[in-house]
Amino acid sequence: MSLNNQILLNIPGIEGEEMMLIINQIQNLPEEKQMLFLNVYRSRRKDPQTILIMILIGFLGIGGIHRFFLNHIGMGILYLLTMGVCYIGTIIDLVNYKKITLEFNQAQILETSRLI
Repeated sequence: MSLNNQILLNIPGIEGEEMMLIINQIQNLPEEKQMLFLNVYRSRRKDPQTILIMILIGFLGIGGIHRFFLNHIGMGILYLLTMGVCYIGTIIDLVNYKKITLEFNQAQILETSRLI
């Protein structure tokens, strides 16, 4: 089974840029370290659909919950206290939820590769 197929089987919902970064990080590792990387990364990765749902919950009065989930504690507190900065920040995050999630996941790829 090729490396791409293993990644797709082990990490559902992965897309282009994220997949390429993972392949670049693990291509020179032995197979057991590749699988260890994939298992650790899978447990740390955030799904864009989950972030989207959390942003939508922000419109119900719990602004910033998605920022806490992404370890952006300062922004989470700001959003929580200001109702998502009067919903403007929440709307911007709603439009950019895939980018925000990809940035978090890229940081997790690099951190996971340092651990392995």
